Amino acid sequence: MNEDKNVQVVQSAYAAFGRKDMEALMGTMTDQIDWQMYGPTELPTGGLRQGKSEVTRFFKQVADLWNFERFEPRQFIAQGDTVVALGYYGGTAKGSGNKFGADWAHAFTLKDGKVARFREYTDTHNLLNALALKTARV
Repeated sequence: MNEDKNVQVVQSAYAAFGRKDMEALMGTMTDQIDWQMYGPTELPTGGLRQGKSEVTRFFKQVADLWNFERFEPRQFIAQGDTVVALGYYGGTAKGSGNKFGADWAHAFTLKDGKVARFREYTDTHNLLNALALKTARV
């Protein structure tokens, strides 16, 4: 698949997320999707998930924890089967009412026109503070 089409798949995944259309979002992924948000173990949405059922649970957890007021994929960089999206999200943590905002980088690897691997890099300290969770300093 060419790079332009790979970017279109990623953009359609973001559009489905924005519409809260889980069926369309899951339709952009392989059955064996390898999904990871890097961060400390205290961050409920952090960690590795494998397969559509675990990724579906991830998005349920995201919906339970966060009220997004802004979710902005701003730039897409494609090389081969890899698409990197750079963006920003901000909103409120539902449990605490605290605001959050962070730039992020999402790295997607596509296989046969679907997302096979996802990695999120963001300011997890900011997210933990919004949830009113603290991590131990090492």
